[in-house]
Amino acid sequence: MNIILSRDSQVRVMEDTVTNAEKSFGQFCSLLAAYTRKTARLRDKADQLVKQLIDFANTENPEMRATLRNFAEDLAKVQDYRQAEVERLETKVVNPLKLYGVQIKQTRAEIKKFKSVRNNEIKQLEKLEKLRQKSPSDRQTISQAETSVQRASVDASRTSHQLEETVDTFQKQKLKDIQKIFSDFVTIEMVFHAKAVEVYSSAFQTLESYDLEKDLEDFRAKMHGVYGRYDARPPLMDTTLSPALPWSLAQNAQSTIRSQRKEAMSEDDSAEEDPVEDLRGQAQRLHQ
Repeated sequence: MNIILSRDSQVRVMEDTVTNAEKSFGQFCSLLAAYTRKTARLRDKADQLVKQLIDFANTENPEMRATLRNFAEDLAKVQDYRQAEVERLETKVVNPLKLYGVQIKQTRAEIKKFKSVRNNEIKQLEKLEKLRQKSPSDRQTISQAETSVQRASVDASRTSHQLEETVDTFQKQKLKDIQKIFSDFVTIEMVFHAKAVEVYSSAFQTLESYDLEKDLEDFRAKMHGVYGRYDARPPLMDTTLSPALPWSLAQNAQSTIRSQRKEAMSEDDSAEEDPVEDLRGQAQRLHQ
């Protein structure tokens, strides 16, 4: 009976381990999935801002038009990096957490199987005790009952050992996975923010270099009926959009720029190591 009590205590520890993992991993999955969706929505809003900036730039004087177009292009580049962030979060953080539902279900099934075997052992023991009390002289029946108890005990011992190995493996994998998942999460965020800071620095310099006086001179000249002072300058870029172009063409041009940039980024990614693994390696070397 002491062995049975010990097994009960062991099973309670196992059940608590699985229950806590189920609860915590479910919450992690829900929160990080929401985090990823909100990041994707932020990307979408920033894309809308890029379109609005181009639309507004087409109504402004040359200096402001060029500045806003360059700024919009930098902002669009950040959203390309944000898109990569969203995809990596889905692949390396959210999806692994989703898979834990299956592992937890399998471990619970093993615990349920052991409980069934343990209950059979208890049932056989109780049957043997009743026989000894009611028919102490019936040696044959008591001997058969003792044999049944022995088989049930051996079965319970074997199943208990298997369950212990299963839960130990589950716990070890859980700890390793939680470490990797959140290491990947932090590394993905570091990669995005490092690249975003670089692009935002360029955007800041673009805005800082804006020549307000030239635009004011051009504006004042137009108010007094003097035209062509700045209109005679060569176009800023081949991709510069005329203010007279309809918005649909502006959108198409912006989409083309974004597509070309994404292709360039894909080529860069294929030529380099995975930035997630690269940053993790740098972080480990710094720690050492």
